[in-house]
Order: sequence, then C-alpha cells, then structure tokens
Amino acid sequence: MINIDNLAVEFSATPLFTDASFVINPKDRIALVGKNGAGKSTMLKIIAGVQEPTRGVVSRQKGITIGYLPQVMVLSDDHTVMQEAETAFAHISEMQERLNKMNDELSSRTDYESEEYMELVERFTHENERFMMMGGVNYHAELERTLIGLGFQRSDFDRPTKEFSGGWRMRVELAKLLMQKPDVLLLDEPTNHLDIGSIQWLEQFLAQRANAVVLVSHDRAFINNVTNRTIEITCHHINDYKVKYDEYIKLRDERREQQLRAYENQQKEIAEIKQFIEAFRYKPTKSNQVQSRIKQLEKIVPIEVDEVDTSSLRLKFPPCLRSGDYPVICEDVAKTYSHNIFKDVNLTIKRGEKVAFVGNNGEGKSTLVKCIMGQIPFDGNLKIGHNVQIGYFAQNQAQMLDGDITVFDTIDRVAKGDIRLKIRDILGAFMFGGEASDKYVKVLSGGERSRLAMIRLLLEPVNLLILDEPTNHLDMQSKDVLKQAIKDFDGTAIIVSHDRDFLDGLVEKVYEFGGGKVREHIGGIYDFLQKKQIESLNDLGRNMNSSGSPTGAAANTDDNKISNDNSANPSAPQLSYAEQKERNKAIKKAENAVKNAEAKIEKLEGELAELEAKLATPEGASDVSLFTQHGELKKKIDAAVEEWENASMELEEMK
Repeated sequence: MINIDNLAVEFSATPLFTDASFVINPKDRIALVGKNGAGKSTMLKIIAGVQEPTRGVVSRQKGITIGYLPQVMVLSDDHTVMQEAETAFAHISEMQERLNKMNDELSSRTDYESEEYMELVERFTHENERFMMMGGVNYHAELERTLIGLGFQRSDFDRPTKEFSGGWRMRVELAKLLMQKPDVLLLDEPTNHLDIGSIQWLEQFLAQRANAVVLVSHDRAFINNVTNRTIEITCHHINDYKVKYDEYIKLRDERREQQLRAYENQQKEIAEIKQFIEAFRYKPTKSNQVQSRIKQLEKIVPIEVDEVDTSSLRLKFPPCLRSGDYPVICEDVAKTYSHNIFKDVNLTIKRGEKVAFVGNNGEGKSTLVKCIMGQIPFDGNLKIGHNVQIGYFAQNQAQMLDGDITVFDTIDRVAKGDIRLKIRDILGAFMFGGEASDKYVKVLSGGERSRLAMIRLLLEPVNLLILDEPTNHLDMQSKDVLKQAIKDFDGTAIIVSHDRDFLDGLVEKVYEFGGGKVREHIGGIYDFLQKKQIESLNDLGRNMNSSGSPTGAAANTDDNKISNDNSANPSAPQLSYAEQKERNKAIKKAENAVKNAEAKIEKLEGELAELEAKLATPEGASDVSLFTQHGELKKKIDAAVEEWENASMELEEMK
C-alpha cells in the first residue's frame, strides 16, 4: 500500500536517517522503535504526508486513506464530546443530505420512463450502496461503543470538551481516527493518555478491526500484543525485523554481538596495517608494500555498531534513615467532593514493600496519594510512620524546577559522593546525552522536565517513594533503569501506573481502585490479573459502582473511589459439586460462543477483503451488485462484532 524508497532526512546537514526503504502491506502491524531522537515521529510525519523528506520517495497506492495521531495536536473546545466525535463522520452526513435530496426528487418527479429519471435511480442506488458500505446506518452506535471503550461514560457524551483535560480530549481524537477506519493507521504514543482498561480495549480493537497499523510506543506490553513486525531506526539506518518486539530484542542483541566481533576484528586489522606502515614507512625496500597497505587502509569501510543499550547502567538511591515498620496506615479514610470519591479505606503498607495502585482513570488513585502527602483534607485516620521521608513524583513536579540553570547543574546540586562522577552517564540514560545536558531548564519541553524531575528524585535520600505515572515520558531503556533502581531501593514504594510491563516483577502487592473501594491483592500485576480471571483490565471498576456515583471521565475531579477487601464476596455461599459442575458447563458454553463469534468475524472479514479486491478493479467499481453485497457483508460483520461483545461480556460476568 505504501512504499518508502531511499528516504533521507537531514537537519542542518546532520543526518537523522539515510537510505531508509521498506513497504507497508495490508494488515501489517508495525512497531517503529529506536532511541529518543532517532527519527520515529519524523518517519510517521513523512508517511502521513505532513513533512517532506530531504531525499527519497514515498509512494502511496491510489485512493488509500491514512489516519495520523500525533503526540501533540490542536484540540477544539467548541463542541460536546459526542458532537466532536461525530465530526469524523461529516462525509457520511453530507452523503445523507445528498441521498435525501435525490429521494425528494424521485418522489416529486413523474417522468418514470425518461432516461434522466433512470439515471437518477441508478445514481441514487449507487450512492445508497456506498452509504451502507460506509456504515451510514449504524455508525452512531459504533461510535458510542468506541468512546465507552476508551473510558468515557454515557453521561460524558453531552459535556463540553473544554471541561476535560488534554488527555481526555486526545481520547476523543483517537476515537474519531479509529472510526474513520483508514487503510493505514499511524499512532504516535497513543497510550500516553490512556489507563490500563482503555489500553487493553485499544489492543483488542487494533488486533481485530484495524487495517495496517504503524505505531510508536514505549509501552512494551502494548506493542507486543499489537504488532507482528518491528522496524528499528539505529545509526541513521533502518533494520526491518518480521517479528514482535520481544523477539526483535533477542535478534538485535545477536546482531550487535556479531557487529562487535566484526568491529573488534576490523580494529585489530587496522592496527596491524598501521603498525606495518609505521615500521617500514622510511625503508625504500618496503615502499611498494607500504603504499599497498595505505591503499588497503583507505578502502576499509568502518563497521558501525548499533547504539549502546543504556539499560545496563545501574542507579542506586543514596542511603537514608530507616523508617518505622509501617510507613502508611489508613483507617476508614474517606474523601468527598460534590460526590463520594471513596470511603472506608483500610490499608497497611509495611516497610520495604513495593505496591501498585491500579484502576481506571477517575477511580481515586491520585486522590489517595494526595491524602497521604497531606495536600488535601480527608475524613478518617491516616498515619505516616516514624522517620518517614517521602519522595514524591507527580506530573506537576516538573514545574517546580529552577528554569535558570542547566540540566547538568540541576542534577549536580543534588548529587553527592561518587555519584557525581556518573552524572553524564545518568543524564544519558534518561535521554539528556551530549549537548542536551547543557540546555537551560526553561527551554525544555514538558516531557523533558518530567524526566529531569525523575532523575532528581532518584538522587534524593528518601525511604518512602510515591510515583504517580512515572513512565509517561520515558523510553524503554530509561524505564529499565528506573525499574531496576526501584527494585534495588531499600525503602517502600507506592507506584500509580498503567504500564503492566513496568509493574511486572517490581511490585508484590496490588491495590485495585473502583466503585468507591480499594481491594488488596497479594502478588504481582499478572498474579492479580490471573486472580481476577481476566486477560486484561478492561472492565476494572466499571461493574463495581453499586453506589451509582460516576466513574471514569464523569468523575474528572482528580480521581475517584476505595476499601480493603481480600475476597470478592466473603459472605457468598459455597457452591455444591452439582452447582459448580453446572457453572463450569455454562462457562464452557460461553467460551465456545466467544470462539464461534471470533471465527465468524474472521470468515466475514476474509470475504469482505476478497470483495474489496474486486471493487478495486475498474470492472468491479462499475458493478452495482458488488456494492450491494459489500453493504450486506458490513451489516453482517457489525452484527457478528456485537454478538462477540455480548458473548465476551457474558463470559466475564460468569467468571
């Protein structure tokens, strides 16, 4: 569909990448990877047609549609959530108006036998088939499902977009893009503004319903679940791996080992040639051999080794005072704004524990953190233990940095002891290598400031670490450095995060937020998922809201809801053997219904692909019957998807 041929981009004569060539095929799921600054976002912009390369050609198949979600975009504040989302279907509304006009004309005319009337009938039929094919009848229901999947509540649909944060408005833009169903979907960090449930929903959507996808993401679990091909930008070149990210890591390491061996052999050869030249440069009897060696040296093409993976860099928090045995104790803690955020929160965090706060956006995670920090009033009893020194990272933490000093000086002022000798290495690990360390803080972007604030925190002597979404602006290598530092940390850590890969192997206890309660789960993030008997956190908190108070974006006043409950329903009666057998049978039946629905969708999509291939030919484009078949197939697919969604919901409720 899209052919990238010998692409090159240069900034001030410095190459970003050169001779980049690859092809994007239908149904490709491509992860575009490389260190920050390698040119991933630039590559997406060039494919989207919003930026021109220095050299090279991007050939796009005629009639192809491309959807592009940048990291930052101008957002409209003049509509409600639903009105803004519906702008994605402006072409359908225009088509509906044309059909209405043609229908009125057909009703008012009486020259049924004339050629003009027959042409009007044929034009109406053709346009109506196109309208049906594009989902003109049921797009509104599908749009609602998409907005809900991305975390909105129905009560949010009529709220003005200006009431929402930038992250929630980006979700509206993402919904619009997904509903347009472009042939190629380009996504630049789509998970930055999503919670775990929404990320999992997006994974399923992209895997089952999207066409070709090219994405940039630092969420390792997300790209592993979505992509089947990895294109790496490294050393100004493109390496194309036809595998998922985890497999690419293994192949890349093998490739780098081979490069290192070849580089070492080449350096050895160069050293021997230079040694020979120096030894015999002034001996007339060896002049021919010396000249031959000089020419040999000139012909050698230096072997490049891919950028060094800085994840091997180890950071350790400086020594600090030992805290009391229980740094945080909550007893019947509650918080209410205009509605109940949470109540009856009872939890105890022991010294040395690493715990995660998880749940959909708007369920109370950051609110409880602010209660612990003493930033907001609350009801109940919340005790901070003896000798507790808190290190807190939040998004607004970056705004507290001194803008009139450099990046290097910011870290140099808090670094102590031997760590001062490694400041340049630490800054490089967090994407402040080279000249970037000499930038003034006031010229940094929001993401860069967040990373700098994170480095400062890593060097402060604290024994209780509270991190609120620490990975949003970190690449994978930086996340690995941070994760290892927290694992080696002797103190206690509370981590609010939607990044499953980051939490995996890091936390040993999970607090699940939802429905005005907090439930404690012993074990890691995937132990929690297994205990919940779900493969994702799609419905985390959505089915818990017995109080009827709003969740998700509807409770956009910071966060929402909490309680400590080690079992789903301790008072529930135990099932008899016969009842358990019947329940297992019902679950098996529901699982089969889900599988059958998936198989049906796959079969119908295969038929649709074949039909669309026919429609792409000149003969097919003029065959009205094919448009009719296409419209019927789309209806069947929509019905099958709805059947699958219902079966999946029923299965989850049973479990």
